[in-house]
Amino acid sequence: MNFFARSIPFAAAAALALLAVGGTGHGVIASAQAQQKTGSATTVTAAGVTLHSVNVELPGSDRMFPGSDADAINSNCLACHSAGMVLTQPKMSRASWQSEVDKMRSTYKAPVAQDDVPAIVAWLVSHKGTGQ
Repeated sequence: MNFFARSIPFAAAAALALLAVGGTGHGVIASAQAQQKTGSATTVTAAGVTLHSVNVELPGSDRMFPGSDADAINSNCLACHSAGMVLTQPKMSRASWQSEVDKMRSTYKAPVAQDDVPAIVAWLVSHKGTGQ
């Protein structure tokens, strides 16, 4: 399963636009849903707003963090980050990587078990550390 491929349904986009301009859009949403199923319409206009349907497929990645010590980072971090994104980050000190992992857990509520944190930080330091 590709966790990184996403598209926004046309009817959902129409609903958000109509709510933004203060409309309820019940008829427009039903029409957009019907048109989406048939694939016949690509635009809808309501309350002075015209939406064009598009499908956007974001690039997927089956790339994983390398190494025999990567179990914790692969199991926890790939839910939100691609390995490629992390591997292109600048090198940082152990304290900085610890702070980043702590921020993911506390600020962004990443479901990372405390027991996995030392292994994640150790992997980051060994592959993207400054040696400090």
